[in-house]
Amino acid sequence: MPNVLTDNQRSERVRICKDNLEKFNQGTWRLCDVITGDESWFYHKQIGRKISNAAWTAVGGVPPTVARRSRFAPKTLLCVFFKTTGPVIIHHVQRGETINHQYYINNCLQPLIDKIWKQRPTSGTHAIKLHHDNAKPHVHKDVLCYLESKGIKIIRQPPNPPDLAPCDFWLFDRIK
Repeated sequence: MPNVLTDNQRSERVRICKDNLEKFNQGTWRLCDVITGDESWFYHKQIGRKISNAAWTAVGGVPPTVARRSRFAPKTLLCVFFKTTGPVIIHHVQRGETINHQYYINNCLQPLIDKIWKQRPTSGTHAIKLHHDNAKPHVHKDVLCYLESKGIKIIRQPPNPPDLAPCDFWLFDRIK
């Protein structure tokens, strides 16, 4: 069921989005300094049996694309961080691992910061903004303190934003 937002939540979403947009319009923030990150499950290609993909078509018609997957189809959880020039890091989460705040710091944020320093040896993390959703590992106080200690600002994400994460409506759909 989709999130049903209260009037206060809608107002807060609009306010935060306007604040963020204003920083870009004023030139305080630059899009090239934004790194966006998120996690998603990617299912491995699974070819079904011919009979399970059968469909009626008109004479000379093109058969429909059938996308079916088993509940037990193999899948991989990836953490992807990208900026305007493309991916910065892609982290494969090992089977059986859980992403908590400590895992997120050690396996995602530390390699991300190392990569930023390699790409920008003179300026490092100066002016970098991280855009990620409000998942519990992302907003944990240890994560926020770690990012602050590395000089990375976080772009505020409104509460209950099912439609504001670029990874969800742009990147992951294209990859999948």
